[in-house]
Formats: sequence, structure tokens, C-alpha cells
Amino acid sequence: MKELLEKVGLQGLTEDCSITSVPNTNLFLLENIDIFTPIVDEPEIMGEIATCNVTNDVFAMNVPQINGMFVFLALQTLMPMEIAEGIMNGINNFMKKINSKVTGGHTIYCEWPLIGGGASGFVEKDKLIRKQGLRKGDKLLITKPTGLQPVMAAYRILKDTPEILENYSDAELRNSINYAIELMITSNQNVVKTIYSYDDFSFIHSMTDVTGFGLAGHTREMLEGTNLSALIETVPIIKYSKELARDFNYRLDSCEASETAGGMLLSVDADNVEEFSNRLSSNNIHNWVVGLIDKKDPRLVRLSKNIEFEEVSKK
Repeated sequence: MKELLEKVGLQGLTEDCSITSVPNTNLFLLENIDIFTPIVDEPEIMGEIATCNVTNDVFAMNVPQINGMFVFLALQTLMPMEIAEGIMNGINNFMKKINSKVTGGHTIYCEWPLIGGGASGFVEKDKLIRKQGLRKGDKLLITKPTGLQPVMAAYRILKDTPEILENYSDAELRNSINYAIELMITSNQNVVKTIYSYDDFSFIHSMTDVTGFGLAGHTREMLEGTNLSALIETVPIIKYSKELARDFNYRLDSCEASETAGGMLLSVDADNVEEFSNRLSSNNIHNWVVGLIDKKDPRLVRLSKNIEFEEVSKK
């Protein structure tokens, strides 16, 4: 995608949102659009997942509040209307959870259902946290476990061909699926609220959310424009996600499996990371230090020879 943008003259570092300076103010307007296909059959849950995914990119720029969401739906011509209503209810319910609202939308007919839209918010210019900005010695901290892609593959397989998964504990596998869904409808807004609880949060040097490019891919984006590198040492994963990834050929071992509405990934000054981690935990935000920033080969993301995959279950 970056090569495509460069070919058409749209060069620059990758950010999670478009950034527009608001004239005659000290504010930036942040806007994001995201559209994808359903990954669960339950319409309301799918609406919540889509909305969490759209809004998390705005929160990833340290925006404290979403202005609103412009909804986009592509519906199949024979889709029962109650499914579309369920999706919209899910979107509306999620926006209420983050103290925001649906402000408009657009609907088309399409052979494949598409769900998403655009979200926006304002941030004071000196409080914006960009994707780039990390420094040598920073610790990398993540706020949700990874492994959503293989676990949600199991969600589909259990419905269609459950015998393929007969070697797994059915109860524990379903617990992992439920946990994955819970993660995908949990907003990253509370991470931002925790950041704003500090008078000075300059110890947080960069931030993004982990989605389609996986932990390694989004870490690589954070390294753009630098001569720094990253070492990943510990990775929190949903229980069974590693085995499922190997069974179905997802790249979780290399930290490149896709996530949906994943956690926030932050580079934090090493002197402050323990206190910040504790404050996140006190706000019921699970978090893990997954690695560090060093200066080996420019923009290289390395996995430790002794990398630890830490299984996490729903509590």
C-alpha cells in the first residue's frame, strides 16, 4: 500500500488517521475510515466489532472523544431486514458505550455484505501521539493479547465442520472464542483516558493499534523513518491460538497474524514503563511489555531466540 501511495505522489509516513489542522485553533481533526466483511454471524456483535475497529484508529492518535461515526453498509439484496437492523443496533450500542453517537450513513446493495464507516475526533496539537516517535531504549507495551485470527477461524469451523477440532477441549475452545469476541468489542478509549490522567505523558513516545498487519507489522510501521530496530521477547496470546495457527497456517509464530480491533501498542520510556503498566492495570486494562527498541539493523523487527508466548484465558 505504501508503494502504491508513493507512485501516485501521496508520500509520507504512515499514520492511523488523516490529520487536519483546524484553522485558528490549537486543534487537529483526526478522521478514519474502515470497512470489512463479517467475521461473526451474530448481527449486533458484528456491528460492535466493526465500530470498535473503526474508532480504535482514532483513539490510537490519543484522541479522547469520538465526535461521531458515519456508517457504511453494503447489504445483499436478499438479506433479511432484521440482520441489517441488528448490525445497526450493534453500531449504535457501541457508540453509546463510548459516549458518542451515529451521525449519518450510506447504504448500498452488494453481492457481499460490508460493514464499517468513518469516525472522527479532535485533539489538542501538543497532545497528539503519532505512530512514529519511538526512541532507543523504549519498551514496547501492548494492551490486548494477540491470536484473534486463528481463534476466529475456529469459530467458523465449529459451526461448519466441528470434527476437524475434535482434538481440542470444546469448552476451553469456546471460552477462547468468547474471549476473542469480548476483546474485539472492547474499546481502546480507556487506554487514552489513562494517558490523560497524567499531567505530563511525554514518556509515551509513540502509539498505534494492532490490526491487520499483526504485532510485527505494526511495530515495523512504528520504525518507519528511523534507523532503529525492535526486539520482540514476550507475546501474550489467546489460549489455543498458537496451536490453531499452526493447524491452519496463520503466521502467529512470526507475530504477523492479523488482528481485528486489537490492543494499543505503545513505546514507553523504560524508566516509566512499570508505573504506567501498573496504572493501566489499576484501570482494569490488561497489558504486557512485549519488547524493546534498539539500534541493530534499521527498521528491522526481530524475534528473540527465547521468545515466550504467554497464554491468556478469559477470567
